[in-house]
Amino acid sequence: MNYKVIDKEKYYRKGVFDHFTKDCKCSTSMTARIDVTSLVDYSKRSKTKFYINFLYILSKVMNSRDDYKMGYLWQPDELVCYDVINPIQYVFHEDTETCTPVYTVYDEDYQKFYEAAVRDVEAAKLTREYGLDSANHPNWFDASYISWLSYDSLNIELPDGYLHFPPIVNWGKYREEGDRLMMPVSVRLNHAIADGYLVANVFRLLEKEIEQFIGEK
Repeated sequence: MNYKVIDKEKYYRKGVFDHFTKDCKCSTSMTARIDVTSLVDYSKRSKTKFYINFLYILSKVMNSRDDYKMGYLWQPDELVCYDVINPIQYVFHEDTETCTPVYTVYDEDYQKFYEAAVRDVEAAKLTREYGLDSANHPNWFDASYISWLSYDSLNIELPDGYLHFPPIVNWGKYREEGDRLMMPVSVRLNHAIADGYLVANVFRLLEKEIEQFIGEK
């Protein structure tokens, strides 16, 4: 795990950072639907898991610019930017109706990431422990697939969340809209390091990366 320390006095969002960590402590979130028609089609043709394919694309997007890789270190009171952030996916256990977090290391190589994600999921199926270990995984972001519902809105409240910097991303069941398959995605980012533009940009990048991913297959 490597990171660079951000000089808060020279940070390009200094005014915004100060305001949303001192005066108006809050986060910002947005839900929108993205077109996943081509990704669903590819997943079916290739007999691969749609949600892992999307998890790969999401991880690539979240690693595409520093604004999405920010973190806060409490003890030294430092704003940092990680070299890489990795997704925490989840396994749902039907028998207990509980989830187990799954730590999967991001790899830009799709095949390596896909194989690792599948192995991690299979290993998590063997336990019913919650097993969240955020203390040892500071550069990990929450990526949760809500497969039971094609929702229209989702909001996550975090007490003292103004100092929680890792992204929180959820996505739901896709649904037909005309001749397209549209999937709800919710993105939560710390307002100190992201505004409406940066949150909206995640959705634009997701559709762009899906198009590029399919074009390479």
